[in-house]
Amino acid sequence: MRSLAGKVAVVTGAGSGIGRAVAVALSRAGCRVALLGRRRELLEESRAALEAPAGDVLVLPVDVADRDAVDRAVAQAGATWSSIDVLVNNAGTNTPKRALEDIHPEDWDQVIAVNLTGLFNATRAALPWLRRAGDGQVINIGSTSGVRAARLAGIAYASSKHGVVGFTAMINLEEKRHGIRATAIHPGEVDTPILEKRPTPVSAERRQAILRPEDVAEAVLFVATRPPSVNVPSLMIEPTSQDF
Repeated sequence: MRSLAGKVAVVTGAGSGIGRAVAVALSRAGCRVALLGRRRELLEESRAALEAPAGDVLVLPVDVADRDAVDRAVAQAGATWSSIDVLVNNAGTNTPKRALEDIHPEDWDQVIAVNLTGLFNATRAALPWLRRAGDGQVINIGSTSGVRAARLAGIAYASSKHGVVGFTAMINLEEKRHGIRATAIHPGEVDTPILEKRPTPVSAERRQAILRPEDVAEAVLFVATRPPSVNVPSLMIEPTSQDF
């Protein structure tokens, strides 16, 4: 098992939900963690949840759809610790109006900009550091909707998450010569703030029956601790209650 002690991890969408849980798990495993997300106040809450020394955590407010801002944030993380070993692309969004006939073009653009282009922005910015590490990892949080289409996800979200699958595969093809491994983790339903954007409210009973952010964080930790000779290109995790 690969030790994460002293490694540097960058986590996008780290202000809540899966991103916060992933950051906590990586920090507890010994990583220094850069927290990227749109809202500073949520990132500060994540920083507190890490319970790590101040020098082992960076709070970097940024919208992953803003390429120049992502370049600056990732460069700051790399320069601060002279390394980036693990990039977790977790930032994601959806829209209440999801069907092709209903979705506003602006909402389509926003979902693709965050869920897919944001993935590109962060990975492109981190690539020189990941190459330098020699055993860099890119872990992309996809969705079961990126493996099989589901009406509940909507056309923009499903399209973006299918894009995550292809993006991950291409990283493995192009960058394995530099020791970089990429994984797409595909969670099913997870109790995170994105549920608030569902067209219909999710009941408390349903929330209790689906995945917790910590379940996905454990999957990330499993992938991140594989030795350099092992790659996990794809990993699906879903609640036993999910039937779509």
